[in-house]
Amino acid sequence: MREYLASAEDVLAELSSDEERGLTSAEASARLAKFGPNKLKEEAKTPLWIRFFQQMADPMVIMLIVAAVISAVTGMIQGESEWADVVIIMAVVIINSALGVIQEAKSEEALAALQEMSAAQSKVIRDGKLTSLHSSELVPGDVVLLEAGDAVPADCRVLESASMKIEEAALTGESVPVEKHVEALADDGADDVPLGDRKNMCYMGSTVVYGRGRAVVCGTGMDTEMGKIAGALNDAKEELTPLQMKLAELSKILTILVIVICVVVFAVDVLRAGLGTVIAEPHMLLDTFMVAVSLAVAAIPEGLVAVVTIVLSIGVTKMAKRQAIIRNLSAVETLGCTQVICSDKTGTLTQNKMTVVRHELASSEEKLLAGMALCSDATWDEAAGEAVGEPTECALVNDAAKAGMTGLEVEHPRVGEAPFDSGRKMMSVVVEEADGSFEQYTKGAPDVVLNLCTQVYEDGKVIPMTAERREELLAANKAMADEALRVLALASRTYAERPADFSAEALEHDLVFCGLSGMIDPERPEVAPAIAEAHGAGIRTVMITGDHVDTAVAIAKNLGIVEDRSQAITGTEIERMSDEELDRNIERYGVYARVQPEHKTRIVEAWKAKGKVVAMTGDGVNDAPSIKHANIGIGMGITGTDVTKNVADMVLADDNFATIINACEEGRRIYDNIRKVIQFLLSANLAEVFSVFAATLMGFTLFQPIQLLWVNLVTDCFPALALGMEEAEGDVMKRKPRNASDGVFAGHMGLDTVVQGLIITVLVLASFFCGVYFDLGTIDLGALATSMADEEGVMMAFITLNMVEIFHCFNMRSRRASIFHMKKQNKWLWGAAVLALILTLVVVEYDPLAQIFFGVDHLEPRGMITALVLGFMIIPLVEVYKAIMRAVEKDK
Repeated sequence: MREYLASAEDVLAELSSDEERGLTSAEASARLAKFGPNKLKEEAKTPLWIRFFQQMADPMVIMLIVAAVISAVTGMIQGESEWADVVIIMAVVIINSALGVIQEAKSEEALAALQEMSAAQSKVIRDGKLTSLHSSELVPGDVVLLEAGDAVPADCRVLESASMKIEEAALTGESVPVEKHVEALADDGADDVPLGDRKNMCYMGSTVVYGRGRAVVCGTGMDTEMGKIAGALNDAKEELTPLQMKLAELSKILTILVIVICVVVFAVDVLRAGLGTVIAEPHMLLDTFMVAVSLAVAAIPEGLVAVVTIVLSIGVTKMAKRQAIIRNLSAVETLGCTQVICSDKTGTLTQNKMTVVRHELASSEEKLLAGMALCSDATWDEAAGEAVGEPTECALVNDAAKAGMTGLEVEHPRVGEAPFDSGRKMMSVVVEEADGSFEQYTKGAPDVVLNLCTQVYEDGKVIPMTAERREELLAANKAMADEALRVLALASRTYAERPADFSAEALEHDLVFCGLSGMIDPERPEVAPAIAEAHGAGIRTVMITGDHVDTAVAIAKNLGIVEDRSQAITGTEIERMSDEELDRNIERYGVYARVQPEHKTRIVEAWKAKGKVVAMTGDGVNDAPSIKHANIGIGMGITGTDVTKNVADMVLADDNFATIINACEEGRRIYDNIRKVIQFLLSANLAEVFSVFAATLMGFTLFQPIQLLWVNLVTDCFPALALGMEEAEGDVMKRKPRNASDGVFAGHMGLDTVVQGLIITVLVLASFFCGVYFDLGTIDLGALATSMADEEGVMMAFITLNMVEIFHCFNMRSRRASIFHMKKQNKWLWGAAVLALILTLVVVEYDPLAQIFFGVDHLEPRGMITALVLGFMIIPLVEVYKAIMRAVEKDK
């Protein structure tokens, strides 16, 4: 049953309830057993230990664990007690999983926050008596009493309203409280009536701000509008971010590469030694197996996952300093490819504070401002520096306060009033003036107040109201209304003595017209420049709101979101569209007005169906489902509800829309840096694979697993982290967002990685053969193939590999620009390079460690100098490659 289309009597009959007596206790107990408590269902939380092991599901991490297990098994078979490889690999796995859990564990407190928004206690009529019950005990058919300050405990049909106004902004996005009435709504044939237009209903999660009323409960728990939102939050699926998808693809590629290389090397080694020999001497099989393990260790960038996590974490800290609090780590990178920002209007693009922005004066401005403020029930709070009360009346009191009039109720004490009534559409007050006279002020709808005026102020004098003047004032009212302003009129009347009768009939006639005040929830001043900057960066901003379409379009035009009404669509129109039709037309609209929570989710999904990366901002409960469905959900830290903040990926500490654009810029910088890190690490890993593979083909073992682990986890990781701190290149906000479908190797990065890996391979092998020559005075591949690799050659190759990585990290400050043309220096990179250099020298020069790593004590000076020079050669060689690529890409 659609209760808002039925009369109060029919609703009571449908619910088998009585307005005066309510339900009996027995019937209420039976219904509680049938419908369940008036609570929202809680979603089961994933235990911490499961989250920890979920972090290990990455193919790259699984390959690491397999490599560690194989290394341990072969070590035990060979009778070796060296567990360094296993311990190092497992430490990396555990640290990475712990980092992931700590940084990414999202607290799912949305439903708990929704429950806290419902009233703890409710005034209910049971067995004909007024009683107070816990809200969870309410059932359909219960009759509840509501008054100013009460939270509405369930979805209810209004039975009685004494000027009752309810704040529904959290559900509908409408900033002005809605006055409730009892009459059934007219069925105009529409599929449904928008939530904000159901003026005979009140909903769980909203608050009574004025008047009092009585209502019958027609929906509890998950059957409420709030329950629908909670259900939508549960239904929203967690989706991988673009970076997570790209890293998952990279993991699969590397996993396949490792398996293929291991199989090929194993086969080559077996064939080279001869199958019969291998069968006769099983230890050769184990040696071959260890070479395959070395290649697995070489191919997998052990530090990559941890480095990316830490770079994202550093980005989170940096964003927090810019008022953007990241709750979901991967959201940092998603911001960088955001293409559409779907923004709620109230409290996000606007201030969520009704403000008087225009006057049409007949009397003096002082009289209009004072009269409007006195003819309201809002009061000035000196401590807070603003008015307290119903938002529209607060706007009038604040307007007077801006003109220095804050003690009006003391200077002009109220002696009588005719309270506001929705039938009359106005209210009147009588105040005492300092000279002993009495002044009446009547405030209300302009057309109604004008009809009661027989005179009008003009140049400080009272003159008769003419038909022409009345038309002028009505035209001024229409002009304000056309700009989506909420307009109120003020009229006055002077008495020599205190009136004997304060009824509306006695007061509201023969008035003198004073003027009009137009108010609106104004846009935030910083929003228009932020939207313009977003547009320059290829990011489109659209407005989604529960407010009226005229108001929404007026704000959107001021902000540069739309040009005219044709670019706006209402929730009712969306309701009539199929998903396919909405998907086809979604890009035509920049304003979606009078929408309900399920419409917002459909809008987000339609944009995503266009292949767009969508950010959704909002502050109300009504925004929570769409925020969770978006690629990145953005909540407001100050005005936002707990529900919204708990489902959001990012929370704006200052509620500033401009902070989103700053965060997008930071996201682009971080993604660029992550790509640099990936290229830096993978070029090194490819060089290790090529080197070990080439050595295997030539018949000798070049590096042991522990040596490769040192390069991957120590020499590479510190510079990689420092690369993540690199400042943004050029003006990143002048280019379009990258396509989320672009692979991690887009823009020739795959070619760059392979070429640079080959350059490093050549330098490493050159260093090895120099070491062999220095040690033996000749290079004899046949001799190398029949024995273990020359220790001095291996040490020189190891030093060169480390030096290449240290120098190469400076190349990677920019994928294309020459490092000699970069104006700023990365102090973190210099520090990381110095640290990596010191650690490498310690391993090479400290005899006990040199024995563990290489089986020799130290290196001769000529060997050390040669290894360092070959390491430095990566800079000029990559500079030449960059110059070639710049020329190629420029031609294209």
